Amino acid sequence: MTNETPGGVLTLAEDLTLTRVGYGAIQLAGPVAWGPPRDRGEAIAVLRAVVDAGITHIDTSDYYGPYVVNDLIREALHPYPRQLRIATKVGARRTPDRGWPAALSGPELVQAVHDNLRRLDVPALDLVNLRMTDTLAASDIRAPFTVLAELREQGLIRNLGVSNVGIDQLEAARAIAPVVAVQNHYNVAFRQDDDLVDHCAAHGIAFVPFFPLGGFRPLQLEALDHVAGDLGRTPRQVALAWLLHRSPTTLLIPGTSRVAHLRENIDAAAIELPGAALATLEAIAGRPAAKQTG
Repeated sequence: MTNETPGGVLTLAEDLTLTRVGYGAIQLAGPVAWGPPRDRGEAIAVLRAVVDAGITHIDTSDYYGPYVVNDLIREALHPYPRQLRIATKVGARRTPDRGWPAALSGPELVQAVHDNLRRLDVPALDLVNLRMTDTLAASDIRAPFTVLAELREQGLIRNLGVSNVGIDQLEAARAIAPVVAVQNHYNVAFRQDDDLVDHCAAHGIAFVPFFPLGGFRPLQLEALDHVAGDLGRTPRQVALAWLLHRSPTTLLIPGTSRVAHLRENIDAAAIELPGAALATLEAIAGRPAAKQTG
């Protein structure tokens, strides 16, 4: 591994220091995170390029594939570099119709944690995110999060995060055990969680936007194209740079199945966004640009 730290680092716990530019492994599976990769050799090459680039943060889940992505990570990287931290997610399962139903019962969560431990071949999971659903109330997070908190006390999980939550759910979870990360849908055009982003920053909690580039339907925005053209960068690089600028506790997990795109994503960390560019990007969501300070 190199000594580079793409985008700098963020320390969330004594044993959890992550590069702000991480890697989301969801795209290593087939379309819509189902089935084997399009090119297995390229998938292995991407994972090894992640480590070679100095990235210490890989995001995955046993239900990507299902199982395909964790198997690839183990094949490509085990035994894992000392600095590498792998974040996984539980709380859902896959069905033959490629659905993502909730799997939040105690037995389902315990099984998911043990499945991740076995497939990744690790004695403990660095970070486990509890995936909630949009239809559940804040009180509904308590029972499943308590299960994960107990597994943490048993030494099977080192750190806990939550996903698909609001501020009330986050605080309900924090009342049970420390939460180091929140993973929600968020990007330059989809900003329903602006208040949550700021709440996380105020409490030193990482905000990890999934679908930072639009997800299965990539962002296609004239304003983004305009800024990218002015800066001599790609639209996806500008979208990632904006997220890093948005909050000091943002961690990026852009996904790709190609080494060339991985390098492009990493290079986004070096982009400086001038005031005019920020104003244009903020206007995408109908918000005024934040006042800049020197």
